Amino acid sequence: MLSIDLKGKKAFIAGIADDQGYGWAIAKALAEAGATILIGTWTPMMRIFTTALESGKLDESRTLSDGSLMQIAKIYPLDAAFDTPEDVPADILDNKRYKDAKGYTVKEVAEQVAKDYGSIDIFIHSLANGPEVQKPLLETSRKGYLAALSASSYSLISLLQQFGPVMNPGGAVLSLTFMASEKAVPGYGGGMSSAKAALESDTRMLAWEAGRKWQIRINTISAGGLRSRAAKAIGFIDKMLNYAYANSPLVKDLEAIEVGNTAAFLCSPLASAITGTIVYVDNGIHAMGIAMDSPAFALEEETSFTN
Repeated sequence: MLSIDLKGKKAFIAGIADDQGYGWAIAKALAEAGATILIGTWTPMMRIFTTALESGKLDESRTLSDGSLMQIAKIYPLDAAFDTPEDVPADILDNKRYKDAKGYTVKEVAEQVAKDYGSIDIFIHSLANGPEVQKPLLETSRKGYLAALSASSYSLISLLQQFGPVMNPGGAVLSLTFMASEKAVPGYGGGMSSAKAALESDTRMLAWEAGRKWQIRINTISAGGLRSRAAKAIGFIDKMLNYAYANSPLVKDLEAIEVGNTAAFLCSPLASAITGTIVYVDNGIHAMGIAMDSPAFALEEETSFTN
């Protein structure tokens, strides 16, 4: 029987801070396949996330198909906005949410993972942030635009610079993108559409460079909408989900585990010749050029019936 087997593989997932998003679903799918799970959590969320885990609040969502709980080998504080300790500004160092945290820059986390586990086989980039995401692009400030690119696309480059050398040949890197990279999605502002476009372009270039340098593969999943904590920050996620349900070729809600399962495949030996690719997991909405629930179609049918 053909199956996904990741036993003995070590996976680092950057960007998990709760049990709602695609990062969590990917971690579960990788765990189901037998991988050891390491997580990088945004530093200000570290205490909240670890407390939720330790108290059992996440036990239900940690449950795997065999009834056991997904085990997380280690959680690291990670702020991918800072490459080295020297990059951390004084106001962050003095911030109460960072004051007791140590070793959370990209370089420090990669070094600690290498010290703890020697090497890894899978790296998942589940990071995105646009402080002005609710602003139209025309109203986005330079600071907000650059912040979106820094957190959502450059962070992949920075993390790969540090994690690439500790990845085993044949390893896999995976990020998450969204169709606003290639089509206008009004409301997804603040430079986030630009950041996703950059992420996809970087996926192709990094696939070439990292493939030749470290023999690892790099792909990205263009995932459909999900009612996660991060998506709710955009402000119109319910409308997006209703639109997708009404217009996708597959008439069903997208489930996070469907993205997780695709990620497990892409990170497995079964996908050993796939790299530099965007894989769409969105019930097919990306393929549609028109909205079938548009009032224009109803008007046309009404006119035809009258005539």
